[in-house]
Amino acid sequence: MSSPRLSVPRALRVPFWAQILLGLVAGALLGWAARSGDVQWLITTLDKIGSIFIQLLKLAVAPLVFFAILVSITNLRKVNNAARLATHTLLWFMATSLIAVAIGLFIGLVTNPGSGTGLTPADGSKPEHKGSWLDFLTGIVPTDVITPFTELNVLQIVFMAAVAGAAALQLGEKAEPILNLSQAVLELLQKALWWVIKLAPLGTLGLIGTAIVEYGWDLISKYATFTADIYVGCALVLFGVYPLLLATVAKLNPLHFYRGAWPAIQLAFVSRSSVGTMPLTQKVTERLGVPKEYASFAVPFGSTTKMDGCASIYPAIAAIFIAQIFDVQLDIGDYLLIAFVSVIGSAATAGLTGATVMLTLTLSTLGLPLEGVGLLMAIDPIVDMMRTATNVAGQALIPVLVSAREKILDHRAYETASASPLDEGQPEGKQEGALPAAA
Repeated sequence: MSSPRLSVPRALRVPFWAQILLGLVAGALLGWAARSGDVQWLITTLDKIGSIFIQLLKLAVAPLVFFAILVSITNLRKVNNAARLATHTLLWFMATSLIAVAIGLFIGLVTNPGSGTGLTPADGSKPEHKGSWLDFLTGIVPTDVITPFTELNVLQIVFMAAVAGAAALQLGEKAEPILNLSQAVLELLQKALWWVIKLAPLGTLGLIGTAIVEYGWDLISKYATFTADIYVGCALVLFGVYPLLLATVAKLNPLHFYRGAWPAIQLAFVSRSSVGTMPLTQKVTERLGVPKEYASFAVPFGSTTKMDGCASIYPAIAAIFIAQIFDVQLDIGDYLLIAFVSVIGSAATAGLTGATVMLTLTLSTLGLPLEGVGLLMAIDPIVDMMRTATNVAGQALIPVLVSAREKILDHRAYETASASPLDEGQPEGKQEGALPAAA
């Protein structure tokens, strides 16, 4: 006879979002104390806590992406009108990216973020890695099956997973043993990553504390307009465009979406990794009433290609910023090119921390100096938090929107999705890391 499980009374539990908030406040205070008092042991401790948390997230990225994409493609066989759903998902990804880049361009043109900074072209430096259309197109196909995993080339991993998934669909029943193994490995990875996600409040403390120690407020003041532009642009998309789409296109109450999706948006803000947040994004998307079979395709797909913050708002404002520093005049054709790169090339960001590849792809297309990337590297961790939060919100939003339009959304689940997935107990007979099926 098994012993009864002890559980913390619900009234004494601290919600996950509150844990993250506490970690953020504590990290900011400890970072300020460490910087102002030059407390070396505290500086080192904060750095180690943040670094270990990010390393744990990245550890599972390569296999997680491969098996998530493979399983998500094969899961489409269980969904009615799979081709229609996939097409509409892609079209809405592109449509929202176009809206986001338009907002980024408008803000950049109105505020002139490169004016009055005191920065000069001499302050910039060429990045070690750059993106070009040729590299982007030829770089999709790997030279071997090992290197993409060792070098964490997410785009090539996605390509191999897509090919494997398509081949498995063609093989039919013969591929069932491989698919069952892939599903088991994916659930194992998700469970392990779930443990890491539960450490997010502690990781938040270390990451925010380290950011305060390293950058303080002097750096932010030098890049004040640029930083404000990114945050305002992302906020307009996150709290303006997305709610408008939910209310008008999907005919849904936006407040329910944010209550359900907030844990994933919070974790994205702290971790700065769409892929690292993927298991939580998928869980909140399912809690919002999206069928599991469709969510298991749309969320992994979005985590590697849907980047309204990193691939739309950021490169638009950054290109204007760099053009003003280097005294290069942009015309309407250049702005259209920025929009084109943002919509078509967003997969180059690949869901990892930072958007340098996407920025260099944009600059090289426009013919702007790549040294401009060096001007923005110092401020990148600060703006990346808001960019990634916007990315993940969009990755959860589109499956909800498409499901509502296709009349496959569980409206009761959507309207009651107010609790954090980390706060609720697991259903009887279910593994803790398993993803619940939508009704």
